[in-house]
Amino acid sequence: MNLNQLKIFYVVAKNSSFSAAAEELFITQPAVTKAIQRMQEHYDIKFIDIVGKSLVLTDAGRSLFTLAEKIFDLENQASEALRDFQHQKAGNIRIESSESFGAYYLPDIIIPFKKQYPGIEISKIILPTDMVADNVAHLFVDIGFISYWVENPKLTIRKLLEDALVLITSPGHPLARKKSIDPKELRGESVIMHERGSAPRTAFDAYLMKHGLSVKLSLEFSSNRAIKEAVKQNLGIALMSNGVVRDEVREGKLCSIPLAEPEMKREYYMIYHKDKYISKSLEFFFQAVISWARGYAGELER
Repeated sequence: MNLNQLKIFYVVAKNSSFSAAAEELFITQPAVTKAIQRMQEHYDIKFIDIVGKSLVLTDAGRSLFTLAEKIFDLENQASEALRDFQHQKAGNIRIESSESFGAYYLPDIIIPFKKQYPGIEISKIILPTDMVADNVAHLFVDIGFISYWVENPKLTIRKLLEDALVLITSPGHPLARKKSIDPKELRGESVIMHERGSAPRTAFDAYLMKHGLSVKLSLEFSSNRAIKEAVKQNLGIALMSNGVVRDEVREGKLCSIPLAEPEMKREYYMIYHKDKYISKSLEFFFQAVISWARGYAGELER
C-alpha cells in the first residue's frame, strides 16, 4: 500500500474535509482528491462517499481508518521516542480538559511544571467531557482530564481527586451566614444551574429529588465564570466545586456553605489511551499531576 496515499486518506477522514486535510498536509486540495481517487481505483473499493456537502466513510473506509489510526500513531510514537533520545527534557504535550478542571485546577499543575521543564511545549484545550474522552480514545491528544467516569475500553482512567460540592451565595444573601444548610432551607430559593448533563447539575437535581425540594430556576449557564458572576449579583444561589470558588471565597466576594451530604462530591479523572506511547516528557507530566493531586488531597484533609 502507498503510505503517502494512506496518510492523505487518514487526514481526510480525521477532519471530515478535503480542504482541511490539504491545509494540514501542506498540499493542494486537487492533490488530496486525486490521491483518494487513485487509492479507490487501485483497490476497486470506495472508501469515501460524498452526501450533499458531507463526507461519509463507507464500511471499508471505517475499517481502513481504524487501521491507519494505529499505523500513524506508531509513527508518532517512533518520532517521540527518537526525540526523547535527542532531548531528554524536550517534547510536546497535547492536553484536553473539561471546563472546571481545566480552568481552575490544571493551571496549578501546568505553571510549575513549565517552570521546571521550559523546553516542553504544552497546548491545552477546554471541551466537554464526552468530547475529551472521544479525542483521547482516537489518539488526537496525549492526555485528558474529565469531570465524570466514562466507559471506553480504549482508555486508561485514573481518579485524581474528590472535591466537595458547596452551595455558594453572595455575601448579602440570607443563607450566607449559615455554617451548614438544612435541605428544607432551599425550598423556593432562586437557583442558578449548570447545563443539563453536567456533573454539578446532575448532582443538584438528584439532591433536590431526594429531599422532595422545589426551587426556582433563575438562570442556566454552561460557564462556571458566568454562574459565579450571577451569584455575586445576588440573582440566585448555585452548587459548585470547592476548588472552583476558593479564590472568590477567600477574597470575600462569595460565601460557600457545605451541604450535610457526604456524597455531594465532584470527582475528576485523568485519562490516556491504553496503547499510548509514554514519552519522557509525558512521563514527567504524569508525575507532576500525581504529585499535585496528592498535595491537593492533603490540603483538603487539613
